[in-house]
Amino acid sequence: MPPFILHPDLQSPLPADIEAKVYAGHYEAKAFRPSDFASIPASLWAGASGLVCYHEVTVNAELLDGMPNCRVVVRAGVGFDNIDLKAAGERGIAVCNTPDYGTTDVADHAIALTLGLLRGITAYNRAIMADPQKGWRFEDAPHVRRLSTQVFGVVGLGRIGTAAALRAKALGMRVVFFDPNRTTGTELSLGLERMPSLEALLAISDVVSLHTPLSPETKHMMNAETLAQMKPGSVLINTGRGGCVDLAALTDALMSGHVAAAGLDVLEAEPPAAASALMAAWRADGSPIRDRLIVTPHAAFYSPSSLIDLRSKSAATALNYLLTGDSRDCANRDFLDLAKAGARAAAARA
Repeated sequence: MPPFILHPDLQSPLPADIEAKVYAGHYEAKAFRPSDFASIPASLWAGASGLVCYHEVTVNAELLDGMPNCRVVVRAGVGFDNIDLKAAGERGIAVCNTPDYGTTDVADHAIALTLGLLRGITAYNRAIMADPQKGWRFEDAPHVRRLSTQVFGVVGLGRIGTAAALRAKALGMRVVFFDPNRTTGTELSLGLERMPSLEALLAISDVVSLHTPLSPETKHMMNAETLAQMKPGSVLINTGRGGCVDLAALTDALMSGHVAAAGLDVLEAEPPAAASALMAAWRADGSPIRDRLIVTPHAAFYSPSSLIDLRSKSAATALNYLLTGDSRDCANRDFLDLAKAGARAAAARA
């Protein structure tokens, strides 16, 4: 069988034509839809030179043990919390992501959620749809505000956070950020204000926009305690990772009115259960948060252009690593280096 790269949960219709074009002359693309995951034969897992996956595959030690020929795992997306970086590194397998495919799309979506709430777009639309006569009232939308009076707080000033911050700044908002990993002087080069802590950012921000990866440090970073630290009447936007927000705590904060509104593109469980606390409170007859919550289906990354970028760039990342043995987007380099050092030490002792 010619060498191939396995795509076990392709999010687009088959065949994997874009990927095949990238690999042409080097590898074949063996692609499956997520619904066919269980039917992928063990021989394909074992024979794959590389793995390109989305969010529906858990890449753990057990899976990797069945892939003895695999040299690289590429996450077709930004977040890689579904991949065990250490287990891959210990087996000499690089893990890479695709960090640049949807930067502008996600930043646009964060701003769109902000505008939808602060300009009353969804509330006006729903009221007029329900009754074109009685709904024709500008004063009935909750929390409409002049953007130039608002502080836009960015948590996580990576690629997407930076793009969102610059968009908010262009709209006339005062933009602050908290990111302990950004070097000193970042605020000067971008014309933003750095906050010394998350608590300090929450205290002054009218809009809090989350742009962090999911990690043990960021898991439920917005919880009952931190939501209570938000400025009363502020808005929470999350286009990052669903697990960064404790939805039960957010439900309480919305219902109490302490958090005025929220725009969520990502949830901890997707799609959400209708009986979950947030969905039940939002969808109830006469719900007080009906016009104070916008939920979109993990769609911030999406545009036809971004899907083409995602597929071509993730495939190119896999191919480049297999051809060169390196990638600037390697996420587990430290574990790989440790594994190589251990192998050298073992060889020296032999």
